Formats: sequence, structure tokens, C-alpha cells
Amino acid sequence: MEDLQAEKHKDTVITFEELGVDRLFVDESDTFKNLFFATKMNNVAGLSTSKSQRASDMFAKTRYLDELTGSKGVIFATGTPISNSIAEMYTVQRYLQYETLKKMGMAHFDSWASRFGETVTSMELAPEGTGYRQRTRFAKFYNLPELMNLFHEVADIKTADQLNLPTPQVVYHNEMAKPTEFQLAYLQELSERATEIHNRKVDPSKDNMLVITNDGRKLGLDQRLIDPSAGDAPGSKLNMCVENIRKIWQDGMENRLTQLVFCDSSTPKKDGGFNVYDDIKAKLIARGMPENEIAFIHDAKSDIQKKALFAKVRHGTVRVLLGSTEKMGAGTNAQDRLIALHNLDCPWRPRDVGRILRTFKIKKNVEVTDNGKDDF
Repeated sequence: MEDLQAEKHKDTVITFEELGVDRLFVDESDTFKNLFFATKMNNVAGLSTSKSQRASDMFAKTRYLDELTGSKGVIFATGTPISNSIAEMYTVQRYLQYETLKKMGMAHFDSWASRFGETVTSMELAPEGTGYRQRTRFAKFYNLPELMNLFHEVADIKTADQLNLPTPQVVYHNEMAKPTEFQLAYLQELSERATEIHNRKVDPSKDNMLVITNDGRKLGLDQRLIDPSAGDAPGSKLNMCVENIRKIWQDGMENRLTQLVFCDSSTPKKDGGFNVYDDIKAKLIARGMPENEIAFIHDAKSDIQKKALFAKVRHGTVRVLLGSTEKMGAGTNAQDRLIALHNLDCPWRPRDVGRILRTFKIKKNVEVTDNGKDDF
């Protein structure tokens, strides 16, 4: 709790109470899902007990506004209230129904879980892919009607069929890239590293599952991200994506149709090293595309520069825009001439999956190419 109450990163100029805020609207509220809670279920997988200062700060603000407004001063909006674990339902209720939970004797997680949650023990594929292991997870609801009645006291749930938004008619293409010898060998090395970590033979500060996962994402994107000397594989997903972009660019020349490329890894750098963005740009230029028709969202450092860049995409001046889900997944008003989206890798968070099509409400057909698959 000392970490959550640390004052060293907080200013002392003015307090939240002195601002006079009497209502709080929180968009993408699932970014505050890592709210700390105490539990005795130490052997249950999927229960996050991370200590997020951002979430704790939000909880303090919601409690203050609840006291000020009689629990009517906080509004959360999100498309993914539960993204990783059903324990996040409890977190949402703590934010919005804390007094109700207290009255019902469910202010503590274990009390809430004993009424609405069920642990399930099953065999799962080991993360390193070398076998199976038995894991216990908090994975099922029971007393679901009662839980939903309680949740509906604060939740207004709308599904896609109820909203009837003007989303595009999508044509999906999944491109399968054959792995190289280097990728197959390194994949085996990742499996061996994961086994060592599981057997507690490695110092977590030197290697851990998060590092292995990140290395695996790099390997799937381009082998040169692991070893720059590995060479450019002709059949890699990167080269397949470049060829798709060039073909669509050529076909849409008359109407100056535009494309967006999403890649969360290997963003542009100024150190002269290899990165995916510059590699794609160089290959497109080599195939005849003018350099001024290719842009990176990372070059727009301010909101004004972003608006100017999006205007160029809408007018067809910039015809290929590359960016990450974080920088280009929301608030990107660039859909007027958009004909294709290319996904080079999979986002980390479930909330980002499908965000692209929710963001671009296009009233015409659009092609989405997923280059995020390797035939390992």
C-alpha cells in the first residue's frame, strides 16, 4: 500500500477537491482495470493483484464523487468491461457500486467471489508448448441472473445489433507466411527458455515469460528484429504485406484510394538500426511509389500535426499511412478514401482487437488483410 500512497510523483499546487469537479466521465474505462484488491486465492490463476497507481487514483476520485453526489457523479464508458478475467466485473462494481457492495457484504473480493464466481481446474497447454499442466482458474459465473440484475443498476449495455452503426462491409484476407529455418530454430530456443523459467532455473531479472513473448512477437514479424544478420526472407509476412500494399495502390490510382498499415512493434527509430516502418517505406519506394505518398503517424508530434496529416489522407495526398494501434487506433479521421487496412501484428490488449473497424465507420466496402499469422 505504500507504493499506492506515494506522494513523490504528485504535485502540491492544487488538489482534486479544489478543482470543483462534480462529475467525472471516463472513456475507455477498462484502462483502469488493474485496481488492487486483497484475496486469499493465491493459487488461482487469472487474478491480477497488480498495484496500479493510476487505478488507485481513479478509485479515490470515484469515492470522493460518490460522497459528493450520492453515487451519481461517475460515468464509465468502454467496449470491453471484461477483457482478461471475470474478476474485472468486481473491479467495475467497486468503482460504480461500492456502497451497494458494502451493504450486501461483498466489499471484499473473496466475499463477492463466493457468491458469483467459480474456480475451475483443468489441463492446459503449457506456455512453452512442451506439454500440459493442471491449472486452477477463476473462470465461471454462477448466480448469474442475480449478478446481472445487480450490475444493471449501473450499466446500460448496448450491443452492435442494437446500435446499428454504419460499419463497413468487410472482406477479410488472412495471409499465411511460411517460417524460415532461422525462425523454426529460434522458436525451439524460445520453448527451451520457457521450460527453464518454469523449472525456476533462471533469474527472473535475466529472462521471464514476458521477454519470451516479446521475442516471439518480434520473430513472427521479421527475423531481422532478432538477428539483423539473419537476412530478408523473400516470403516473409513483411514482404507479402508490401506486395499487397503496392497492388492495391496501383489499382486505386485513378481515385487515389488510401490504405492504413497497423504495426505495434519495431516503430521508427533515429538510431540507424533496422525497423519495420522504414523497411516497408523503402520497399514501396523501390516499387515505384512516390515518397511523399507514404507517411508515419509517429511524425505527427501534436494534435495539430495529426489533423493536418489526416487531412492529407482524406484528400489522397498521402495514400499509405503507417502507425501503431495506440497512436492510430482511435480518433483517426482519415476514412474518406480508405480502401484497405493491413494488420502486421496482433495487439497486446483484447480491447484493441476490432478497434480498427469500430473506429472507421465507412459506408463502402473495405478490405482488411491480416498479415499477423505464421504457419509455425
